[in-house]
Amino acid sequence: MSDKSNAMTFAHDLWQRVFKQVRQEYPEIDSRHLYIDSLAMEVVRDPRQFDVIVTCNLFGDIISDLGAQLAGGLGLAPSGNIHPGRTSLFEPVHGSAPNIAGKGIANPLGSILTAGLMLDFLGWRPEGDGLRDAVRSAIRENFVPPDLGGDKKTVEVGDWIAGRIANR
Repeated sequence: MSDKSNAMTFAHDLWQRVFKQVRQEYPEIDSRHLYIDSLAMEVVRDPRQFDVIVTCNLFGDIISDLGAQLAGGLGLAPSGNIHPGRTSLFEPVHGSAPNIAGKGIANPLGSILTAGLMLDFLGWRPEGDGLRDAVRSAIRENFVPPDLGGDKKTVEVGDWIAGRIANR
């Protein structure tokens, strides 16, 4: 869990209290607290140490963009706001990007990887793996849009991925 309770004592005291209470209910889960600035440094130093990061929307938005850039850019970053056993929301980290709408240069891979997260959540792991495999193939074969150094249009990449999945 990450907050800035050392500087925002009143605003983040609630986060601290709830985190301490909830972590006692799950002693089998390794958990710790980091201030957001320390978390940002740790994500850059060794992102593999984190499976889940719990934080407020503001810090989550910043850290998800940082993590996305470490992985290759916003166009590759899937995202899920997951409530186990309940309704969850899945969307790519990059959002809708209205400034490039209609230009055919949007990277669909983050959306496709987000669909993979949703499939996993719904219990369709093989289908989610298929989406991830197709995305890996597109990157390996450089069938990617301009933000990843390629020259393919959004629709071309999407059609290529769909074809890979259909031929699986």
